[in-house]
Amino acid sequence: MKLLKSIGISLLGLVLLLALGSLLISSKLKVERSIEVAAPADAAFDQVNTLRNWERWSPWHGIDQHMILTYSGPDGGAGASYNWFSKHPDVGDGEFKIIKTEPFKMINAEMKFGPEQHPANTTYTFDETAKGTRITWVLESDMGMNPVYKYFGFFFLDKMVGADFERGLSNMKQILEAQPVGQQEDSHAGHNH
Repeated sequence: MKLLKSIGISLLGLVLLLALGSLLISSKLKVERSIEVAAPADAAFDQVNTLRNWERWSPWHGIDQHMILTYSGPDGGAGASYNWFSKHPDVGDGEFKIIKTEPFKMINAEMKFGPEQHPANTTYTFDETAKGTRITWVLESDMGMNPVYKYFGFFFLDKMVGADFERGLSNMKQILEAQPVGQQEDSHAGHNH
């Protein structure tokens, strides 16, 4: 009986320690990845701004090519959005909506993941360089006070989402650099802001 009591007290102590430890972890998390592409900023901008382009470079489309996509609003720019529905555990369901754009410089959007629709802010920036464009993809989220979310975010979010961002940026780089220069310059002809 003493052994069970000791185990129970130890487990309770561990739970309390983990709960208190989570108070030291920031609820705000940030994942950021960049890549340089040999393409103009307008072509890079349009790969993100025109949501139907995502099927070509998004890391999640490569995981589940059977996911269901629904688009609403304009084709690109503020108000453009799409929802995805996937049975694959690494993709799940979610929503992406462009909130604000600064043509050829920045796109700000809101992403919601899973059945709880936990929101995250995502920003893409396009900075001209001597060799082309540096694309930066940033995700910022507030995990709230839930200790499980905070520990998950602290220990796993950057590795998991960061790897997806790297794959998506690499896919986009391949697409952009495979386009003839004239096609890159004309790629923004039909976008909305």
